[in-house]
Amino acid sequence: MSLRRAVAAPFRQRGVDRMNESEFVVALSLDRDWFSPDQAKRLVDVATGEGLLDRDGDDIVATFEVGTVDVPDDFVPDESVIQERSVFEQVLESVVDTGVEKQDAVADINRLQSELAITIEAAAVLYARRQGVDVAGLAANARSEL
Repeated sequence: MSLRRAVAAPFRQRGVDRMNESEFVVALSLDRDWFSPDQAKRLVDVATGEGLLDRDGDDIVATFEVGTVDVPDDFVPDESVIQERSVFEQVLESVVDTGVEKQDAVADINRLQSELAITIEAAAVLYARRQGVDVAGLAANARSEL
């Protein structure tokens, strides 16, 4: 399940792109009953680490257009969204969020990696860019891991 959707839901519910971190935690843990308060705080840390949120004092600010993220009424995030993910996993999710089938993306990324003799992260970034997916921040992360 999508970390971006889980992060967007509280902002969309309130019609804002900035809120107090404690309000965000309450929205995820009490209002939606998706996570415990500790897990919701962990989600903030993971989303901040992946560039989806910025901290500004006691507030958190979405770094993406939350209104463009579809959050179906029956959406419930899996607990895996609160785990830190590799650059490859982050890029793959970004590509899949655009409608590309995950299995197809993985196969194409693996093919690029093999053909170009590059890391899986570099192949994923190249594939995403060829698909028109903006992964500039993740590309910098991939570069730093080289």
